[in-house]
Amino acid sequence: MTVYKETISLQSHGQRPTFIDITTQVKETIAKSNIRNGICTVISPHTTCAVFFEEFVHDRDKNGDEFLQTDLNNVLKKIIPDNTAQGQYNYPGEKHYQEVESWPEAEFYLPGGDRDALLNCDAHLKATLIGSSQIFDVEEGTLGVGTTGYIYFVDFDRARQRTRKCKIIIMGE
Repeated sequence: MTVYKETISLQSHGQRPTFIDITTQVKETIAKSNIRNGICTVISPHTTCAVFFEEFVHDRDKNGDEFLQTDLNNVLKKIIPDNTAQGQYNYPGEKHYQEVESWPEAEFYLPGGDRDALLNCDAHLKATLIGSSQIFDVEEGTLGVGTTGYIYFVDFDRARQRTRKCKIIIMGE
């Protein structure tokens, strides 16, 4: 059995959840792996990010998000409202704030000491609910999904734009 790994970099925009279609990158990674038959696992190593499989939608909202992404986000907001105030959720608590304030890169996470920059409990919960990975079939060297099946990476954290990583692992023969 052969194992092939690749990490791709993705840019989130902040302000609202960032949905990124990574289907092309996954297909290209499968082709580079030279694995004909096996499985492909797509993983987010970030606690506020998720990977999901959905139908590609041609319609988009004013922000450029596909309608299913907008609908998913609206449903998730009903279950898990955006974290907009301290005390709205238990997280982040005082000990967490103190720990982050002690980090060498604390200014990145708490610009100007602004504790509101850590109000992302909703992002953690949404990512937990959706899940950090998906597994796909690799058949005859191609991604084994239907024509309309697409793979998306989403960063639910609205605090700021960031560079995110996504790992693609192909195993097989």
